[in-house]
Amino acid sequence: MPISQRGKRRSAIVGGAAIAAVALLATGMTTGSAGAAPAGDDVRAGALPAKMTASVRAELMRDANATKADTAKSIGLGAKEKLVVKDVMKDADGTVHTRYDRTYAGLPVLGGDLIVHEAKGKKGGDARSVTKATKATIKVATTSAEVAPTTAAKAAAKLAKADGSKKATAETPRKVVWAANGKPVLAYETVVGGVQKDGTPNQLHVITDAATGKKLFEFQGIKTGSGESMYSGSVELGTSKEGSGFTLTDADRGGHKTTNLENKEDGEGKAFTDDDDKWGNGKPDEPQTAGVDAQYGAAVTWDYYKNVHGRNGIADDGKGAYSRVHYGENYVNAFWDDSCFCMTYGDGEGNKAPLTALDVAAHEMSHGVTSKTAGLEYTGESGGLNEATSDIFGTSAEFSAKNKEDVGDYLIGEEININGDGTPLRYMDKPSKDGNSADNWSDDVGNQDVHYSSGVANHFFYLLSEGSGAKEINGVKYDSPTADGSKVEGIGRDKAEKIWYKALTTYMTSTTDYKAAREATVKAANDLYGADGAESKAVAAAWAGVNVK
Repeated sequence: MPISQRGKRRSAIVGGAAIAAVALLATGMTTGSAGAAPAGDDVRAGALPAKMTASVRAELMRDANATKADTAKSIGLGAKEKLVVKDVMKDADGTVHTRYDRTYAGLPVLGGDLIVHEAKGKKGGDARSVTKATKATIKVATTSAEVAPTTAAKAAAKLAKADGSKKATAETPRKVVWAANGKPVLAYETVVGGVQKDGTPNQLHVITDAATGKKLFEFQGIKTGSGESMYSGSVELGTSKEGSGFTLTDADRGGHKTTNLENKEDGEGKAFTDDDDKWGNGKPDEPQTAGVDAQYGAAVTWDYYKNVHGRNGIADDGKGAYSRVHYGENYVNAFWDDSCFCMTYGDGEGNKAPLTALDVAAHEMSHGVTSKTAGLEYTGESGGLNEATSDIFGTSAEFSAKNKEDVGDYLIGEEININGDGTPLRYMDKPSKDGNSADNWSDDVGNQDVHYSSGVANHFFYLLSEGSGAKEINGVKYDSPTADGSKVEGIGRDKAEKIWYKALTTYMTSTTDYKAAREATVKAANDLYGADGAESKAVAAAWAGVNVK
């Protein structure tokens, strides 16, 4: 008997006559060991993120916590301000990027996050710079509220109900300093639960001025998205031996598991089990099939982040998230929830088309990466960047899988036919083809739904990767225009995805808008490929192509 069957990698096969002839796919799902992230032919390897073991990352976090008071003083924070360590990234050359949240007089400062970058100088001393979500000085006249918290809670619940939410119940508000927009003010943050009008769980965050009761801001804590399902054919799965059978638990990827909600709308779900480690039949009438797609998508996504970006799991801590399938009845969506750090998938119209495909899994898990790094607010331009980040990495993971049944493309949700006419949900080469998304930046783009304002960044990424004009990739025809009619030359997706990842994890903050995203990606390109190099110029040209200058 092996030393440990539980921890042993399994090659579970998706069953079903319809796909029995498809050979096992080489998906690039290697476990690998911690080291340096892979470098391209001309990338500056020292600027790539270092692969860190969980213990190394934990040690960096401890160091940052031990010195956070000194760091606060050194970067000029006030006497009432304190730093809270959120995350630490380290480059291969030793540069450390520490991400902090802030408090003021013991109150959380929303929009006060910052990143301290520290690199060894030529003479051995530390060179330090800071990226802040707000340039405003954090200070309020008083921390005593004039409005009662119950008043703020009632107003927040009323707001959610007016938007169609059901069972809208407000949690006890917490007092905060709101610094994400303009001058910092004392405020309440109220989270409203219940269910949104489309069946998605509700986590509406309402920010209320503690002196006047006026609503200052709102954002949704549940990140939603859609994509392909049941098109991956026969695949290898990470499973574990449990008793006399097996479960969908991937010991090689942090213990990531997939559970069955059995069409309920809450709870962790029931474990999938199987006696012979052969799962599903490729059809929605078998509950295991959705579990197979979710587990496979999670494995591809884990491997994509590890092999391309050197990231050890969604939170970079070596721990797996988990997936829940068969959510609700006739639920045509999928969503990421930070509170459970999990992905959840509906079964689609008539419970016959689970939204559990490759780019959906990568899209949803990428919301978790964004949450653990930049923390982009899920509204306005930052919300569009949040959604676009998930589309960008969902697309990149799909390309990386090299799955013959679901080839890589720059289309989002092209197989599930939610529109009923065979068209995809979103197009990265020309986002406006969906009838709603923005091709280019404008003054009012931040007022659009985040799934549509994301078009600006999606279009930028396509232009940076492939360039403008007509072309055909993997059998799909594209024709990408530019805002000013200029011709943009692509630098390839491999470089573009590395630039976006470094910008997200090193230079973007919770309040980053499109102008700041341009600055962040230029800095990332300079770090990776040299200041004012061809890649940096291509980044600037691609942003100009979507009217961000």
